[in-house]
Amino acid sequence: MIPFEYRTPKNLKEVHAALKEFGSDAKLIAGGTALIIMMKQRLVRPACLISLRSVRGYNGIEASNGGLRIGGLATHRDVETSPLVRRRWPVLAETYHHVATLRVRNMATVGGGLAHADPNQDPPPTLIALGATVKATSASGSRVIPLDQFFTDYYETVLNPDEIITEVSIPRLPPNSGAAYLKFLPRTADDYATVSAAALLTLDKTGKTIADARIALGSAGNTPIRATEAEAVLRGQPVKPEAFAEAAEKAKAAADPVSDFRGSAGYKKEMAGVFVRRALEKALAAIREAARSKPARKAVKAIRKATTKGKKR
Repeated sequence: MIPFEYRTPKNLKEVHAALKEFGSDAKLIAGGTALIIMMKQRLVRPACLISLRSVRGYNGIEASNGGLRIGGLATHRDVETSPLVRRRWPVLAETYHHVATLRVRNMATVGGGLAHADPNQDPPPTLIALGATVKATSASGSRVIPLDQFFTDYYETVLNPDEIITEVSIPRLPPNSGAAYLKFLPRTADDYATVSAAALLTLDKTGKTIADARIALGSAGNTPIRATEAEAVLRGQPVKPEAFAEAAEKAKAAADPVSDFRGSAGYKKEMAGVFVRRALEKALAAIREAARSKPARKAVKAIRKATTKGKKR
């Protein structure tokens, strides 16, 4: 590893000052799980590493206007174990649980993982399906970027060199919605996916027609892919297997994987269709399960309310 300077700023102002001083010769480091490997392999050779470990106030996870706000420095493990996330966005907790090993999840940060832009990572497809946005902050201000417009190529994003991901926001889930993430993993559990798929499915009030859908693929191209044509064929369709099969074919057409030791490009393309269909089926099952448990939740609330009134008397 070549020598480099190491800075430990205490706040964003100091981070931005260091970025201005070193320009494109600087690299931000938070968890370091990916960057250190790339430095050891001499794929990147920064003159200065700017550590974000001492910067406070950007690792929170909280509800915001019915949605979810995650600080860019929250770790994968923070999201995986957050009671708020597990209760209201369980698919997100499940997705982060799939990332590599516990040691990696304890170090890797949400913002760092997205900025790294590896198309094989688990979180991007689910975050895209959920309609997430990222907040990028520089010395001159902040901007909000939809995550499905964030990735531009292999390990490349729309982030400017002086920008930092300070926040990831996820909107409130629509009524009658269910979400799922599936990872096709024929090798070890901590490996990258051969292909992965995430889906958010929303039904109308009757529960018989698909009102909306968002679908995203991982390990299926140079970037995470939002399968917009697959989404389009589902809108307004009755909830039938034929609709899911047609969407799966569209998603398969959107996939553009490369051959590697996890499978040939043709095999991955086929699996993309299979796993999109399964993700849609799992999302539908989540909607139906929530509908079945709704009366039970109402009964529990009624009992708690009656109990509280009794205590007051």
